[in-house]
Amino acid sequence: QVQVVEFGGGLVQPGGSLRLSCAASGSGFNHYDMDWYRQAPGKQRELVAQIQNDETTYYTAPVKGRFTITRDNAKNTVYLQMNSLKPEDTAVYYCHATDYRTDYWGQGTRVTVSS
Repeated sequence: QVQVVEFGGGLVQPGGSLRLSCAASGSGFNHYDMDWYRQAPGKQRELVAQIQNDETTYYTAPVKGRFTITRDNAKNTVYLQMNSLKPEDTAVYYCHATDYRTDYWGQGTRVTVSS
């Protein structure tokens, strides 16, 4: 059983930066692919970034070049560094862990980009 908890959301001005953290409990963290999803008001949840267990990364087009996903297997933690934030990045951000047999979701952390 794996539990994931997100940290680091908040209010930031356009052009600013935030770093989200996702701490995972349980064993086998290094075997999981880890993702960040987001859900904006009135919209479906969408994949933002993924880091696989071999550290291969993927980014959705709107965040490419602005967001960076990394993982620290020693700390069972995955990070999402978000730079040059835009109002359209406003959403609840969710951490997701998967070994493709089971999916684990956090409760989400809210990011608001507004002046």
